[in-house]
Amino acid sequence: MSCFEVVIETPKGSAQKYDYVPHTPFFKLSKILPAGMVFPYDFGFIPKTKGEDGDPLDVIVISEFNSFPGVIIKCRIIGGIKAEQSEKKDKKEMVRNDRFLAVPKCSNIFQDVSEAKHLPKQTMRQLEEFFVDYNKLEGKKFTALKMMSATEAEKQIESQIIEL
Repeated sequence: MSCFEVVIETPKGSAQKYDYVPHTPFFKLSKILPAGMVFPYDFGFIPKTKGEDGDPLDVIVISEFNSFPGVIIKCRIIGGIKAEQSEKKDKKEMVRNDRFLAVPKCSNIFQDVSEAKHLPKQTMRQLEEFFVDYNKLEGKKFTALKMMSATEAEKQIESQIIEL
């Protein structure tokens, strides 16, 4: 099972969304979520990758702890959510924008989780609902298409690594 380094942009429990500013050592505050809405897990990206939306691949790091923007966590990929998302300007044009699921290699609680299907169904349902609601705030549409296995997710990540 491969491990990938994940850069955390927004920590678990945060109502503030942060974005990495490429070619700088900084993160910027990009939005504040409505009262009561927080990121359910750490949210970040895999450096040196590029998805169909032009951004690095998105990763949800499922863990017993929350981290902070800019930390790099070595993670095992356990699957993903194949998804489409509309762009703000054109709600009709859908672009693939998958969310990969990972657990930290150093996790104590999730060390035996090798596939997303081993997580409680409620966890997956809540993640999908979070991204639907989160995108709605931006005037975008998010549609979860299907779950990816760990093997399928790893292959997709490896195919989207770019040389800098």
